[in-house]
Amino acid sequence: MCVAVPGKVIQIKGDYAKINIMDNITEANIRLVDTKVGDYVLIHAGCVIEVLMEDTAKEILTIFSQFQEEG
Repeated sequence: MCVAVPGKVIQIKGDYAKINIMDNITEANIRLVDTKVGDYVLIHAGCVIEVLMEDTAKEILTIFSQFQEEG
């Protein structure tokens, strides 16, 4: 099963953004969605697929943190 994950855009260079996901920095393609530094985004298969409201992103990140604690 594949799961999309939320993160915060910290830098944009061309068609790619550096994104902070739970203190891990990764790159994702941003060609599908108009985004800017500071946005919370949903990432799937190396691509940003949606811009999220900050409270929604933080709620999802809290759930992921709970999974980590349980696992």
